Amino acid sequence: MRIDEILEDRRPVFSFEFFPPKTKPGDAQLRAALGDLRQDEPAYVSVTYGAGGSTRDRTVEITKWIKQDLAIEAMAHLSCVGEPVSRLREILDEIRDAGIDNVLALRGDPPRGETEWRPHPEGLHSSPELIELIASEYDFCIGAACFPEVHPEAPDLETDLRFCKRKVDSGASFLITQLFFDNQLYFDFVPEARAMGIDVPIIPGIIPVTNYAQIKRFTEICGASIPAGLERELAERADFPDAVKDLGVAYATAQCGELLARGAPGIHFYTLNRSPATRAILAALRAMRPWDRTEAVPA
Repeated sequence: MRIDEILEDRRPVFSFEFFPPKTKPGDAQLRAALGDLRQDEPAYVSVTYGAGGSTRDRTVEITKWIKQDLAIEAMAHLSCVGEPVSRLREILDEIRDAGIDNVLALRGDPPRGETEWRPHPEGLHSSPELIELIASEYDFCIGAACFPEVHPEAPDLETDLRFCKRKVDSGASFLITQLFFDNQLYFDFVPEARAMGIDVPIIPGIIPVTNYAQIKRFTEICGASIPAGLERELAERADFPDAVKDLGVAYATAQCGELLARGAPGIHFYTLNRSPATRAILAALRAMRPWDRTEAVPA
C-alpha cells in the first residue's frame, strides 16, 4: 500500500526506520527487533541506504524481506550519490519488481571518510532530480526529507524551504523530518513550510536516546541540537547506561505525546535496529492516546 494512502486513511501513523547491518550479529539483532516491533503493527517500515550507496544491495534485500515475508508495508531509501542514472533505474526496477510501492528519495551523504558531496559523472545532482526521475518513470509513492533546524548546507530557512518545495513540486507526497529534540522547532517549521506552499504531510522523526556518546555523534553529524536541559540530564547519567535509556524513553514519550496532541500526523521512529525503547514509547502513547485531545492541526 502507498504511504500517501495510509496517511489519508489512518491517524496517527507510526513507522520505524532500520539500517542494513554489516555483520551476522547485527543481522540477528535487526531480525529480532523487527520480530518484536511487528507486534506493534507499524503502518510501514523503512530501510536506509548507506553513505555512498554502501548498503544498496542489502537495502533492497531487507526491504523485500519486510514486505514479502513479514507482510509489513515497506519503504526503500534511495540516494543518488555514487550512482549513474542507469544504475538508479536498475535499483528502482528491482524495488518495483519486488512489489514495493514506496521510496524515500534522498541526495545522500558523502562516502565515509569524505566531507564533500560530489555527483557521479553520469548521475544526478540533487534529491529533486531523483524525485523527478522516479515520478516520471515509475508509479511509486515518493517521500523526501526536511529539516526543522535547516539543512547544514543551506544558508537560511527560506532557502532550505524553497529547496524543499522543489521536492514536493517534483513529486514527493510526504516529508519526514530530520531528528529533533525541541518540539518548538517542528511547531515553528510547519507553518513556515505551509506559507511556502508545501502542502504535504510533514511527519516528525524522533529518536529515543539510549546512549549519550552515540547521540552526541549523531547530532554533530546531522546538525541537530540537544536542548541544554536534556543534555545536562544526559551528561549526569552518562556513566549509567540504564539511567540514560530510562531518561531517553521518558523524554521521547513526552515529546511524541505533545506532537500528536498538537496534530502531527504520526511519528517516524529512528530505532537504531533496537526494539525495547520504541516499544515502551508506543505502549505509553497508545495508553494515553494524546491524538484524541488534538489542540491544533499543524502538519
